[in-house]
Amino acid sequence: MARLLPSSLVALGLFAAMPAAAQDVPVALRDSVPIGSNGLCEAQIQSPTQADGLFDRHYAVICQDASIAVGSLAVLPGRSPDAVLAALTADGRECLPGALEDIPAGVGNARVFACTRPGSTLNRMIVIGSNSAGHIVSAEGIAVYRDALELGMATLATDREVAGEVDIPLTLASDASAFARAQAEAISAQSALAEAYRRANAGNFADAAEFFSASADALEGADSTEARLNAALQQSNLGNYLEAALLFIDLRELLGEDPVLHRLARNFEAIDALNRESPAEAIMTLDMPLPASTTSLEELRQLQVDALLAERLAAENGNAISGATGQLTALERAQLLDAQALYVRASALRSLGLASQARDALVNAQSQLLEVREGRVVSILWLRAQVLSEIAEIDERSGQLGGAEALHREAIGLLEAFHPGSPALASAQAQYAGFLARSGREAEALALYRSLVDTAGSKPAASLRRLLAPYFALLGNQDGTQTASEMFNASQLLLRPGLAQTQAVLARELSGGSDEAAQLFRQSLNVGRGIEQIRAEIAQLSLDAAGAGSAAPASKIAQLRQQLDALEIRQLELQQDLAQYPRYRVVEDGRLTLADLQSTLRAGEAYYKLVMLDGASYAIFATSDDARAFRIDARSDAIEQMVDSLRDSVAVEMAGQTITYPFDMASARALYTELFGPVAGSMAGINHLVFEPDGALLRLPINLLVTDEASVQRQAARDARVQGEGFDYTGTAWLGREMRVTTAVSPTSFRDVRNSRVSDARIEYLGLGQNQPVGASAIPSPNAGRAIGQSERCQWSASAWNDPINATELRTAESLLKAGGSEAALLTDAAFSDTALLGMDTLDEYRILHFATHGLVTAPQPDCPPRPALLTSFGDGDSDGLLSFAEIFDLKLDADLVILSACNTASEGGLVASREAGIGGTGDFALDGLVRAFVGAGGRTVVASHWPVPDDFNATQRLVSGIFSAGAGESTTEALRRAQLGLMDDADTSHPFYWAAFAVVGDGTIPVRR
Repeated sequence: MARLLPSSLVALGLFAAMPAAAQDVPVALRDSVPIGSNGLCEAQIQSPTQADGLFDRHYAVICQDASIAVGSLAVLPGRSPDAVLAALTADGRECLPGALEDIPAGVGNARVFACTRPGSTLNRMIVIGSNSAGHIVSAEGIAVYRDALELGMATLATDREVAGEVDIPLTLASDASAFARAQAEAISAQSALAEAYRRANAGNFADAAEFFSASADALEGADSTEARLNAALQQSNLGNYLEAALLFIDLRELLGEDPVLHRLARNFEAIDALNRESPAEAIMTLDMPLPASTTSLEELRQLQVDALLAERLAAENGNAISGATGQLTALERAQLLDAQALYVRASALRSLGLASQARDALVNAQSQLLEVREGRVVSILWLRAQVLSEIAEIDERSGQLGGAEALHREAIGLLEAFHPGSPALASAQAQYAGFLARSGREAEALALYRSLVDTAGSKPAASLRRLLAPYFALLGNQDGTQTASEMFNASQLLLRPGLAQTQAVLARELSGGSDEAAQLFRQSLNVGRGIEQIRAEIAQLSLDAAGAGSAAPASKIAQLRQQLDALEIRQLELQQDLAQYPRYRVVEDGRLTLADLQSTLRAGEAYYKLVMLDGASYAIFATSDDARAFRIDARSDAIEQMVDSLRDSVAVEMAGQTITYPFDMASARALYTELFGPVAGSMAGINHLVFEPDGALLRLPINLLVTDEASVQRQAARDARVQGEGFDYTGTAWLGREMRVTTAVSPTSFRDVRNSRVSDARIEYLGLGQNQPVGASAIPSPNAGRAIGQSERCQWSASAWNDPINATELRTAESLLKAGGSEAALLTDAAFSDTALLGMDTLDEYRILHFATHGLVTAPQPDCPPRPALLTSFGDGDSDGLLSFAEIFDLKLDADLVILSACNTASEGGLVASREAGIGGTGDFALDGLVRAFVGAGGRTVVASHWPVPDDFNATQRLVSGIFSAGAGESTTEALRRAQLGLMDDADTSHPFYWAAFAVVGDGTIPVRR
């Protein structure tokens, strides 16, 4: 049930008789309205001012990749066009009459003006007209957003959504969360809080998290705490459990004696436990008594919610409500939260196999929900629908199919009326489709699933892993190219590492077609990241102050806001410049068809996509002329156990030492059989495997899998002779012995990397490493490793700098390349500092960057968030001796290849590190750490390690020597494979610990030497 649970619910003060279908609500009665059909822009209603008339409406136009409004819209009854024009030009702008190519639908007497403001390089436009009622309708904004302004104006004039494609400048670097942050910043704090609840109740958890965070920063007291509690739960719903836990801990001191806040905190921490698959902990949390001062419902009868908030919620629905509205009392909120607690308890009981007790709790929850205003509270409809769906699933298992189907349909009906097109509705429909599949009505189930996939757009969501599991089960029982195509399409809706998006953004940057365009694109990316970094710093300062019970540092925040304002204007200026390049106005679907992927593959190549969901595992295997999908016999938990066993037999960190054990050959063979047995015949002609891992396989290089049973038997006999004391694995049929392997994180990103232009760098190689030790004394900088909100406990000790990796492998690579006529350079010892690297403006002149240094990818203490970094020497000024995740993103590279010869550089990044870098995070995925950072900096393909690289037997140096011994045009994967063969066939280094750590992420056909 992870992340299907209601995340906010109930709390915000609206009740009514059942409204008409939400899709029939006029635009005039809605706070947020999409502009056009491609989801790039929205109109957000603005709070009225004293100068507004009673029926005036003003909207901000918010578009993707722009952190502030790009324009405004208005409906102004009783105004004259000249008066509106005078008001819009009161800031001193100069305007000249122009002409409209297409008059917006529903707009009469249209007049257009081209405008500029003194001291601004932004070109603006104004359009003024009237609707059919004679009311003035206006649009004003940045001229390159003309499509959004004109379609928005048509939407207001006709009082309905108007279809059309919005053509605007885009980097596509920002994710849906960044778009939501811009929307939340454009409206008042109370409006943002109301919008947060609406989006949460519709199942848009990522959007809701941003709205809750924005409102929490601007509100005070209980309202701010309530928003922060919701923001914490959204992080749990999104899989960011450490972030959620830290927020919940900080907020406990702010609950006071508020009965609603205590109930919210109790329920949300229980839901968090369920999200983490800890149902017993959820029940224990629910059983913990509330403070005595908060338990009496009778004492709450006279309390009500804030009137301004109730008014905002009422304004959203307006005449769509066919009945009286009123404010929920604190008593009613507490009753609804207690009903929610029953629902959470039921979910936990179901997870523990106690179906009968779970059903009783669900029935009680439904009864309590209906007792409050006869169930007409709009904000609990999501919860009511979910309760119905879960009762249906329990009844189905007891054989009551007719009643179960009726409950599913009732749940869908509730959500179709109030949350059309929402993730909540998709959830209910997918649950019904699963019912149809289990009831033997496979054709109906497949039709519904196909419809859901077709209408889902290209936005992956964490909750879809559970919802689509029955669909994959149905497809896994079929065969043929069409089945493979369907499974391939559905698989791309599952959440992938953020690295996939970063690779797509890099490909978009490299597609600019000119140095000027690429430079503008990179500037726009950096400004966008800077905006997000400042916002995160302001939010952290406010949260720290709230936790300390003190006022936020006003002067520091004011300074940051001034910087933010300047960056936001600069962002719009860059977007205006980018609009000159048609390539940066093109919107691409994030999904790829199977046929498109096949056309990307070359002779002798295969793409293997693994999908693990709800305990089952599936694979899609494609070559340029064939494809099939199949279900893997082993469950995902069994695969995870095999991966864990293999990882533990390769390398275990213990008391600062890396311990290696006899390799688990049996698991390596069993895992190969599970994954590749069904396509063994097709594998015979493949020499380059592009492997897209999922789940536990993200943590393991598959080149160490064993391809024949004879190797296992031979090793067993060898081990028996030496009584388990030997580590000789020579002669083993490793997958990597004959196969070149590339790791991909999504089909689209693989295609994008493959099609990217090659590096223009003039120098072949730069080796970096062998940091300068600091000795036994304290580290030179008192702030080493520190970031905003980071305690001293979360800093690294001086010992981290006192065991530098020797530069021998760097010198070897340099020597080999120079011998072949290539230009190469080294940066070591004191010259290899963070400040030196960040100050270099020539890094983009090196085609290959090779780092041989320690990677700090875990946290110094278990309760500290991980902040991946490469260890460097200490430099001047504010040096902290680390090249952090965020700082790596700031590097300007133009590299075909980045080699990270360090500790576990293929590990995850973490939400905190992503925020500090000003980018979106998608949960804890391997490859989202240092690999993602170097791709973001401009590295097309990255060679990263899955465990600490070994020093014994010169293993790593021999690998590197082999790689750089490659002939001209030889691929990276082939050079790595040949280097690995030398270690595989040496008894001393035949254990996978010595040769198998490195994975090539991106496109392994990139040559080492051109």
